[in-house]
Amino acid sequence: MLGGSYMVQKWVGKHWVTGETIEVQVKDGRISSITKATEEAENWIAPGLIDVQVNGIGGFDINSHDSTVETIQNVVRVLQEGGVTRFCPTVVTGTKERILHCVKTIAKACEIDPVVNHAVIGIHVEGPFISTEDGPRGAHNRDWVRDPDWDEFLEWQEAAGGRIRKVTLAPEKPGAIPFIENLAKVGVVAAIGHSNSTEEDIQKAVNAGATMSTHLGNGAHPYIKRHPNYIWAQLAEDQLWAGLIPDGHHLPYSTLKVMVRAKGKKAILTSDAVNLAGLPPGRYHTHINDDVVLEEDGFLHLASTPDILAGSATPLHVGIEKVLKNELFSLEEVINMASLHPAELFGLTDDGVGTLEVGSPADFILFNWGKEKDFTILQTISMGS
Repeated sequence: MLGGSYMVQKWVGKHWVTGETIEVQVKDGRISSITKATEEAENWIAPGLIDVQVNGIGGFDINSHDSTVETIQNVVRVLQEGGVTRFCPTVVTGTKERILHCVKTIAKACEIDPVVNHAVIGIHVEGPFISTEDGPRGAHNRDWVRDPDWDEFLEWQEAAGGRIRKVTLAPEKPGAIPFIENLAKVGVVAAIGHSNSTEEDIQKAVNAGATMSTHLGNGAHPYIKRHPNYIWAQLAEDQLWAGLIPDGHHLPYSTLKVMVRAKGKKAILTSDAVNLAGLPPGRYHTHINDDVVLEEDGFLHLASTPDILAGSATPLHVGIEKVLKNELFSLEEVINMASLHPAELFGLTDDGVGTLEVGSPADFILFNWGKEKDFTILQTISMGS
């Protein structure tokens, strides 16, 4: 449900960590009390999901030349149907004109719609300052890849009304290290991604202020030297958070399990959903990279290069269900990786974001989770309603 509420309301569910049935009361958009419930509940309750990388969903494309305020509003609506209460709309590699249009549109949506403004943590610009090399470039169009340009970033930030909170770039690009230093100075998350970097490049980036790896293990060569390589180097760097896509296609579950073990409390589950997420299988034409194919099992790839993924067609809550069904992690661990950890990355936990505590924002989910490990969102509470 969308919007705010100034009445005391209550919800009952089993706590996602303890299993104890609790009653959560909400007033003025914040949790006012949490008590042991006098009644039993079949459903569970947990903090709202936070997705740090969303390119689109449900047929709505954040990256389109034709994106509108209504596009962003629809993305928020579909995300909330899947339990996501906060997210980073992601603008990918494109012409200067398209990037500016997209960030302006997101900013305008935030300005006129309080629901969107609440949902948007900040804008993530993924590229265009990435590797031109096949493999690391992923599905990004080579024609639009370029070297880091701080003046261009300032244009984005002005158009976005200061809402850009994360930039993904390749640290081996000319000018990347001073660019990362500038991002750190202005409080923007500098993330390593779509990179053909050496261990030395990664260390320089971390020393300059990089704090995250974007979809670690992807945006990479299909075949690389077993070690050293840029995946191991990022896994080993304790200062880097890691975004990990749990759809079963971007990372084999054995790989995901090991990566989470390496990153621990800095592991973040994210969808990297594109506009085709939730649509039927088939061949689709995109404005970014011509034709892509969405397979029956949800695998989305370039039509011309089947081993290069074209983003994810799996919403975050579906990825969570897949992880739970494969018994990789506990419910507590999975929810934390999709709520608490991303809130910590962006410094939001001081306000209680990503938690279910008295005083925290009333952003939470009611869901079913049973013996079959089905994870079904029943209701999403955002801004207390």
